[in-house]
Amino acid sequence: MAVLMTSTEPNRSLSPHSVRPREFTALIHPSRFAARLDASLSPSTLLQLQKTPRLQERLAGLLLGSELVSNGSNWGRGVLLGHDPRHVALLAGSIWHARSVLKLVSKHDLAPLIGNIGAEAHSFAIRYLSSAVATEAIVDPEQLSRGIEHDGYACLGAWLQQASELDRARVLLCLPVGTAAERPTAEHHKAAGQLLSLVMAHLAAETGPA
Repeated sequence: MAVLMTSTEPNRSLSPHSVRPREFTALIHPSRFAARLDASLSPSTLLQLQKTPRLQERLAGLLLGSELVSNGSNWGRGVLLGHDPRHVALLAGSIWHARSVLKLVSKHDLAPLIGNIGAEAHSFAIRYLSSAVATEAIVDPEQLSRGIEHDGYACLGAWLQQASELDRARVLLCLPVGTAAERPTAEHHKAAGQLLSLVMAHLAAETGPA
């Protein structure tokens, strides 16, 4: 199961408008560069490389491939409408585990859950309780948070398999290496379409026209 990323994880939301390859480089998760360049590089060194303008297009080409970069002069907002992939995954995962979310009512349980997944994902789960997938209750808020993230990422990964190569890569590269988005199961493939349609309709209304 993927390790839960807390609120200290940097916000890697995309621009609400079009993103150029060089700008996209700054959004790529450092673990992706470490895997391709040198795993011993420190986070500060990786961040410095990402922010160096003369290297950004080359780094984008390293991970995306030069052909995708050259064909991506005007990428637009992408399939996630410029939203942070983790945020999208948490919304999807909250619906997946909505039955368990509904059962956590005490302040002692709600505080860590909302601290991990956010108030929006919590209310989103309640709103779409009828679309919940998981039937087994999880009563521990930390375990539930991890389950929401894991299944949300897996649904996102399954949904992305219907997207173009460029759109899929742009999302996955913003996530750390090893999330469940890279290994969705048949169950996630089955539910992904419905859950992500609810999430994307919500985000489209929130974002508005480009």
